[in-house]
Amino acid sequence: MEFALFLGCTIPARLNQYEFSSRAVLDKLGVKLVDIRDFNCCGYPLRNIDFKLFMLSSARNLALAEKRNLDVMTLCKCCYGSLKKAVLLMRENISLKKEVNATLEKEGLTYEGRSEVRHLLSVLHKDIGIESIKEKMSTTFKGLRIATHYGCHALRPSQVVEFDNPVAPKLFDELVEATGAESVEWQMKLECCGAPLWGVHDGLSMDLTLRKLEDGKKSGADYICAACPYCQIQFDRVQKMILSQRNTSHPLPSVLYTQLLGLTMGVDRKALGLESNEIPIGGIVELLKKEEELAQEKALAGQKETEKEKASTSR
Repeated sequence: MEFALFLGCTIPARLNQYEFSSRAVLDKLGVKLVDIRDFNCCGYPLRNIDFKLFMLSSARNLALAEKRNLDVMTLCKCCYGSLKKAVLLMRENISLKKEVNATLEKEGLTYEGRSEVRHLLSVLHKDIGIESIKEKMSTTFKGLRIATHYGCHALRPSQVVEFDNPVAPKLFDELVEATGAESVEWQMKLECCGAPLWGVHDGLSMDLTLRKLEDGKKSGADYICAACPYCQIQFDRVQKMILSQRNTSHPLPSVLYTQLLGLTMGVDRKALGLESNEIPIGGIVELLKKEEELAQEKALAGQKETEKEKASTSR
């Protein structure tokens, strides 16, 4: 299984642990990632400013992947939504596709519509599959309660992104529960994280984030889990600001799904970038360590019992 990995702009600049943990997990699962150095921005920041530039930015990335006969895998849900939007628009509007290709041809590129765009979670759930993922786990969680955050751009508009049921999604919950953790039900599960307002109205952005975090905690979650750089930054870095500015001392730490999954696969915590999270998530590591110790004690007790039975039989 092979994909062109599309990192986008935010992950390399602000969230390296998402890239590192994703590469580590996908390597364990036997997925080959191809890095295309000529990839540019997905075009999302331009979408409501200059539509043609947005289309050209997205289409150029798709054409670069097509040139290598590869599908694109994104880690960012904004990138995912933007690339999927471009695919749909060029499929429905032939004249737009011709106009875009007229510019791309100057670089020796052409977009034909052969490459598919996938998000990491879709690849894990649909291409690799839950059972295959479980086979690579060396341990699982017990007693860990997780609030899954889907993110807006993975679910809406559903006819564009085709990720999951936009009203009652379950893909992410099933991936979390594959690790042994419990995916809790919570009222604000599908609400925005607040990231789109950051830098425009920081106070309102924080309000939206805090409401989500408080609801997740109220629902009994120990951690919130994200699979998008913007959402993770909001729940980690911005939450840290909220804790210092809003006089609240009860955080709901955020863990990237690839970090959560990587721990069950025995991936080194340094490779997963756990120390890079601004709100510590060491509690997850300690919980897993206790489970491993209990499993070892149980195995040792079983071994002693077997040896005892053999000794009594040989007499």
